[in-house]
Amino acid sequence: MSASADLLKELRIDRNRAPEPSGRRRLLVIGLALLFLVPLIVMGWMLFGRDAGAKVQTATVTAIGGGGAGASVLDATGYVVARRMATVSAKITGKVREVMIEEGQRVEEGQVMATLDPIDANAQRELTAAQLGAAQSDTQRVQAQLKEAEVNATRLSSLVKQQLVSKSQYDQAVASRDSLRAQLLTAQRNVKVAQDSLRISDLGVDNTIVRAPFSGVVTAKAAQPGEIVSPLSAGGGFTRTGIGTIVDMDSLEIEVDVGESFIGRVQPKMPVEAVLNAYPDWKIPAEVIAIIPTADRGKATVKVRIAIKTRDARIVPDMGVRVSFLEAAKPDQPKQTKPSAMIPANALAQRDGKDVSFVVNDDKVAQTQVSLGRKLGEDREVTAGLSGGETVVLDPPDSLKDGSRVRVETGDADSSK
Repeated sequence: MSASADLLKELRIDRNRAPEPSGRRRLLVIGLALLFLVPLIVMGWMLFGRDAGAKVQTATVTAIGGGGAGASVLDATGYVVARRMATVSAKITGKVREVMIEEGQRVEEGQVMATLDPIDANAQRELTAAQLGAAQSDTQRVQAQLKEAEVNATRLSSLVKQQLVSKSQYDQAVASRDSLRAQLLTAQRNVKVAQDSLRISDLGVDNTIVRAPFSGVVTAKAAQPGEIVSPLSAGGGFTRTGIGTIVDMDSLEIEVDVGESFIGRVQPKMPVEAVLNAYPDWKIPAEVIAIIPTADRGKATVKVRIAIKTRDARIVPDMGVRVSFLEAAKPDQPKQTKPSAMIPANALAQRDGKDVSFVVNDDKVAQTQVSLGRKLGEDREVTAGLSGGETVVLDPPDSLKDGSRVRVETGDADSSK
């Protein structure tokens, strides 16, 4: 009885249970699942399964030479300096009333840069002018007295001859006349002294105006209105010594220190090629001015002055510069028309006994065979294979080959040396 009841329960239909999916519905579910899973699998392979390449540092190849320049016999580093530079100050100690310059402003010779408070100078000039007026009045008074004394002496001279007056009266008149003549000479000299004093007072007033000693560009503004300036800096920490600094940009030149062992390669009028650190792709023609006839005992170097043949606003004082002393071009020497390039020495590698470099293009490298020239400090000259502007791998690993994928590190050395 019990077994029959159990069989009946198994045959009963459960209305609450979900119906089983049909075969077509099962295939649709599987297709949708694959539609979403396949892109995820591909993306995962691209992010994690694909070879991302080795991390590398890069540098930019710099173009050098060309244009018929001779070969470099010596390389050195130095700075751009100004032969004509002045910190302009007032000739007197005074309080600044107005400053008329700003950094970067160009000024012409004689242009007013600042003015000082002229109260004291004006008062001194007014006093001197009054003294001059008093001396001139005294001169006029003595001149009038002298004129009367001369007339009196002349009249008494004729009376003495007629024996109408005594000789002593005539002698007294003559003495008075001579005395007034001496007083007039003194008064005239006092007028001259007063005039000179007035001119000095005018200079004192003019000294309250600070003018540019030559044409140039203001590189520093050192004073503000209300401050005390003094050429002697005798007023303590609150006293300025100057109004501003002017640099004559036409007097810029290059100074380099050359080692004693190599100074024999440098000659006056020798052609030079200069490259500013700020503009590594800009070749500036230059020429040796002079070799300073003294050596630095501590550094064992000799200073060399180099003239810059190109005037440009980008060249400013104290810029770092690298120079190459070039051989003088010979008349029968063919001109170099193809420029060479400069590459860091650690960007070179050996592959199958050949010198190569790996040029980065997007995320892959191209193995490039190069021909090497002279050594330039820590760099090497490349005479063939690279022309400048390419990005090359530094310290390429032995596993790196043509077509290898690389990742350039951020903040790397991607700049020319």
